[in-house]
Amino acid sequence: MHGEYKVPGGKLVVVDVEAEDGVLQHARVAGDFFLEPDEALDAVNRALEGVPADTDAAGLAARIEAALPEGTVMYGLTPEGVAVAVRRALAQATDWTDYDWQLVREGPQPPALHMALDEVLTAEVAAGLRPPTLRVWEWASPAVIIGSFQSLRNEVDPEGAARHGVEVVRRISGGGAMFVEPGNTITYSLSVPESLVQGLSFQDSYAYLDDWVLGALGEMGIRAWYQPLNDIATDQGKIAGAAQKRMVGHAGRPGAVLHHVTMSYDIDADKMLEVLRIGREKLSGKGIGSAKKRVDPLRRQTGLPREAVIDRMVASFAARYGLTEGEVSEDELARAHELAREKFSSPRWTARVP
Repeated sequence: MHGEYKVPGGKLVVVDVEAEDGVLQHARVAGDFFLEPDEALDAVNRALEGVPADTDAAGLAARIEAALPEGTVMYGLTPEGVAVAVRRALAQATDWTDYDWQLVREGPQPPALHMALDEVLTAEVAAGLRPPTLRVWEWASPAVIIGSFQSLRNEVDPEGAARHGVEVVRRISGGGAMFVEPGNTITYSLSVPESLVQGLSFQDSYAYLDDWVLGALGEMGIRAWYQPLNDIATDQGKIAGAAQKRMVGHAGRPGAVLHHVTMSYDIDADKMLEVLRIGREKLSGKGIGSAKKRVDPLRRQTGLPREAVIDRMVASFAARYGLTEGEVSEDELARAHELAREKFSSPRWTARVP
């Protein structure tokens, strides 16, 4: 069995291993990492021999750590990264390049329709009716998008939202509230087969699915990193937040994962404060004195127009994994409109957690 895992901010780890009679055998670790001394690699391989095949990533990492020679130096590699690669091999995980990725990049659409498109397209991926998809959003109107489990009254000031013409919708994924205005945010979704994140913990899957965009930002001169659980940050502050929803497959098929990200390009922080109820406790917990510092516009860090930032992100993804132009089918769009009307525009859904 073969497994690969790119350590976030690090290098690629490749593991080939066999499982016989419930234990690991003939493990071979490789990759473009740096490791000193040379014999440390043999120690890693020996640490995996005879280990029960159902050992979790933490247990594997502990064995590897204990087996390393004194003074071992790892660069671009961690015991945890090797452990994840082993788990992905055993789970027969797929890789980004195993798929024909499709790009959906269409004109501005209403907030409720965006919520519905995420659900419909990811369900299509789970059913095997659509290839893995990168969808770039364009907003037709300002909105607040609250997480699936957030309290509506705790997150949104209804008077502020009404005053600024901001629609409030609830998404199917967890996480926190997002304030968006047309032209001021960059939002995208990845709808991917569950096999792409097989062998990864929930937290590791965030880092794994965000890694490409960290590379794209780096190409634009922004040194960004994944900040657990679901943020992308720079030394000048948070620039993006991610959220996920797992969808169960049907008739024995594996499921799919929706991973969507909103990035701050040029947020009006004063207006955001009038619409969102951002509590002092939440701010103090992040060591921040004012809400304005919670978002750091990409416009200032890149000096590029928003469309140029998106173009460069898409080009970076295509260069890594391949990407063909696609579209939402008539049937998908019809079902999304129905779902937007019956679910995502319904007070029953939006206020399901009052």
